Amino acid sequence: MAILINAGITLGTFLLMECITWCTHKYVMHGFLWYLHKDHHQPHDGFFEKNDAFFLIFAVPSFLLMLTGAQAGFDFKFALGLGIMLYGMAYFLVHDIFIHQRFKLLRNANSWYARGLRKAHKVHHKHMGKYEGECFGMLFVPFQYFREAMKRSDNLFEKGR
Repeated sequence: MAILINAGITLGTFLLMECITWCTHKYVMHGFLWYLHKDHHQPHDGFFEKNDAFFLIFAVPSFLLMLTGAQAGFDFKFALGLGIMLYGMAYFLVHDIFIHQRFKLLRNANSWYARGLRKAHKVHHKHMGKYEGECFGMLFVPFQYFREAMKRSDNLFEKGR
């Protein structure tokens, strides 16, 4: 039973991280820590950005929760830390690899979900100012972008492409 509870905690934490990330992105990254996030919205040379420091903001608590949870017999703290870590891995895969192509992988993903995510992120990046923008989520973006992508899929299907 404890395994099911911890699995539920991990899944719930993963899902809650989307809300936390949305709030952090809108009010922290586009707020008082804009100086770290600003370079992510500007063209730049090089692989790393100051924005990459946000990885630590989530990785450190995740690591500490997993460590203390493991020391306590893999209790709920481990499940919380694991949920944060899994979300971080999903974020890296979707945001850094799929959307921004920091590694040249997943270039051909073309489902309605993938196209909706790409479009929402493109809309987010067209705003260059600190307090500007929309689409602050990563996995769950406004449904209008998915709806547009689904329409496009329907049109491609009807044309036999």
